[in-house]
Amino acid sequence: MKTLSPRLVVLVAGLLPVLARAADMDGAQLSVLWSVPFAGILLSIAIMPLVAPFFWHHHFGKVSAAWALAFLIPFAIGFGPGVAGASIVHALLAEYIPFIILLTALFTVAGGIYIRGNLHGSPGLNTGILAVGAVLASLMGTTGASMLLIRPLIRANDNRRHVVHVVVFFIFIVSNAGGSLTPLGDPPLFLGFLKGVDFSWTLMNILPETAFLLVALLAIFYALDRWFYHRRDEVQPQDPTPDDQQFGFDGGINFLLLLGVVGLVLLSGLWKSGVVFNIAGTEVGLPGIVRDIGLIIITVASLQLTPSGVHADNQFAWGPMQEVAKLFAGIFLTIIPVIAMLKAGVDGPFGAIVKAVTNPDGSPNPAMYFWATGVLSSFLDNAPTYLVFFNTAGGDPAVLMTTLAPTLVAISTGAVFMGANSYIGNAPNLMVKAIAEDRGVKMPSFFGYMVWSVGILVPLFAVMTWLFFV
Repeated sequence: MKTLSPRLVVLVAGLLPVLARAADMDGAQLSVLWSVPFAGILLSIAIMPLVAPFFWHHHFGKVSAAWALAFLIPFAIGFGPGVAGASIVHALLAEYIPFIILLTALFTVAGGIYIRGNLHGSPGLNTGILAVGAVLASLMGTTGASMLLIRPLIRANDNRRHVVHVVVFFIFIVSNAGGSLTPLGDPPLFLGFLKGVDFSWTLMNILPETAFLLVALLAIFYALDRWFYHRRDEVQPQDPTPDDQQFGFDGGINFLLLLGVVGLVLLSGLWKSGVVFNIAGTEVGLPGIVRDIGLIIITVASLQLTPSGVHADNQFAWGPMQEVAKLFAGIFLTIIPVIAMLKAGVDGPFGAIVKAVTNPDGSPNPAMYFWATGVLSSFLDNAPTYLVFFNTAGGDPAVLMTTLAPTLVAISTGAVFMGANSYIGNAPNLMVKAIAEDRGVKMPSFFGYMVWSVGILVPLFAVMTWLFFV
């Protein structure tokens, strides 16, 4: 076995303090031009599947890497390798790696549960599945609930001509809005929990907004699905899924593993440890390390313990996870300067956005916080966007949970709800899209999906603003 060269060890040991000193980047010094690579990767995701579908399908990872390099190389030249290296380390260790480990665990465990039996996709059944998914999303995360239910929902509707609206509303409800009631539901709320927001605060304070949105979406979906269902030739006479099995579950061991995932995520938030490792300026705590190692063990255990027949029945494949991993690697890297500029507040290039959320008397404006957090969460990662506005509103959880509770509600709901506005607003959106396309559903393009979200979600958000934030 090869050992590390002593010179290499000395070099790395000497480089780490340099990176650590460079870890804090002043976003006020950056030009908005540094956001071009991030805009480029978003436009690539939006346009290339339309204009060059074959190229995109085979090379989307290379496109993502190209945009990442388009940011990293000029950034390293302009600000030095220390700042660039520290930024990369922080993006990987504090954000991307934990993000991918959790998604992979949920994707694997949920993919190891096969719901037996041929459900028939009537409007009532479809609405019921979406409602159940909304409840599960707050208990096992939007990713876990999405991965558990999207396959049986598509299979239940495989004898219908119109299925796109079913998947679109699934993304609205299960992959986003349903995860708003506990810190386990969506990453922004989990970050708030780590910052000191009480575990039960979201349920006690965001329930009215969540109930309004979910009831409205379920009612709209039922009416639309019922209209499609009663159209001529909507239901094919021959169902591709035979009626030869009773309803049940295969791969039941994964339910226990799913509880393990939830337990590890919850433990990492409740466990307060003074053991912290500083890696190139990024602090990595012991609870997070234990969580990530535990999630990797659970992922491997699921793959080993799940019968191969269950994966075959589920048509389990790594394609959707690979797509998310490659695209979000580019997103997490190119988003570095964008988040830094936002964190710079009124002194940064995006100071106008920060000023817009504050009233003339200096008090926060909940309606503006709702829309500012939401619009940015539609295209940026909603977790760091939540933190930016959490800190903009003062960053004191005790004050935000009491005196400024309407502001924290606005930030929380904006981040969670409006993550549904685009495919990249929340990771499960892209995963559900990829799984649906693997099953033969012709999902709308990036902009095509936004026609749905702007037409349905934005009017509901406008009504919510009038009801809850004005």
